Amino acid sequence: MISVQEAQTIILQLVESLQEKEVISLDEAMGRILAQPVSSSLNFPYWDNSAMDGYGVRFEDVNQSNLDYPIILDIVAEIPAGIHPKLSIQSGEACRIFTGAMLPNGVDTIVMQENTRPEENKVIILSPPNYLGEFVRKQGIFYQAGTILLNSGIKINESEMAVLATAQCSTVRVYRRPRVAILSTGNELITPAERLQPGQIVDSNQYALKAFILKNGGVPITLGIIRDEPEMIKQKILEAINTADIVLSTGGVSVGDYDYIETILAELGGEIKISGVAMKPGKPLTVAKFDNGCIYFGLPGNPVSALVSCWRFVQLALDKLSGIKGDYEPKLITATSADELSSNGRRETYIWGQLKLINGEFLFTLAEGSQNSANLINLASTNGLAILPIGVTTIHQGDIVTVLSISR
Repeated sequence: MISVQEAQTIILQLVESLQEKEVISLDEAMGRILAQPVSSSLNFPYWDNSAMDGYGVRFEDVNQSNLDYPIILDIVAEIPAGIHPKLSIQSGEACRIFTGAMLPNGVDTIVMQENTRPEENKVIILSPPNYLGEFVRKQGIFYQAGTILLNSGIKINESEMAVLATAQCSTVRVYRRPRVAILSTGNELITPAERLQPGQIVDSNQYALKAFILKNGGVPITLGIIRDEPEMIKQKILEAINTADIVLSTGGVSVGDYDYIETILAELGGEIKISGVAMKPGKPLTVAKFDNGCIYFGLPGNPVSALVSCWRFVQLALDKLSGIKGDYEPKLITATSADELSSNGRRETYIWGQLKLINGEFLFTLAEGSQNSANLINLASTNGLAILPIGVTTIHQGDIVTVLSISR
């Protein structure tokens, strides 16, 4: 067995970022990875506009006003948002203006309405603005046309969608999504739709891994359940490696009489890079690389083990493969443990539970029920994995613990 850190290093060295690009509509861009920098021919704001409901004035007209000697100006226009004002404000004049409205010529300052009192067609300035240009959003103050707006290699989330829309990017060039094949091996497995017979197990891994892939921006290719027949497994793996960038199989990677995966991978030309990791759960992990670039992850069959392996390793591989720029490191958070955590200390141990931010500090709470790799029931609502390094057998209640955050 190799260490967790060594396994991470090997896996990331195997992964080459996708270079294939496609152009999609902005409506389809959420969650995708930008494949080229984005710039715009527009300034933002597009033009000088008001940041407040109030009155547009010339600063030199009102900077001496006060309650004892209020300045009175003629209101010569009302300018709502969306209007292109044609007039020019002269000395002694003001315009009623609303948030987001374009400033007319002559206006260089906004007096918010709370500091004024309108009387018919005039406005009384009760308090002067603090400075020239107060509450004015100048054209290009947030972004200047022609400069880089968004860099390539970033994931398009809600804020990026807003930026792209503002820049009128109706289409976006992105990297194609990684294709990830999923298959389960085992004579004991059935689908959720089948009638459960004694000795059988419902295959939950297909659904968990498909959800994991979708959450991380991949395209799942579900290949179903494969019986423990070497030739059948071999054909299905061959199909998988020829259609996907990554293959995730569950089961068949331990040391039982029906665990054929490593032998079949070698027969198909796969170069075995990892065949066991000193971690719990998730020890029986097999990773292989094929000449066509496909990377094969032979995951443990136990549901918790399979997901922990995905959260710890496959997620980083998908990030790099998808074109995301970064350091490709797990998201580790320092937290206080609300419970006593234990391990035998022989392998790096991952204990699942809930990570919460309370009064600015993170608290890790152990999931109720047994910490067993076959117990997927108490895995629900898990968003963090407390890590006990090799040699550490106990984290006491109130002690500091490193937690792998699995929220995205």
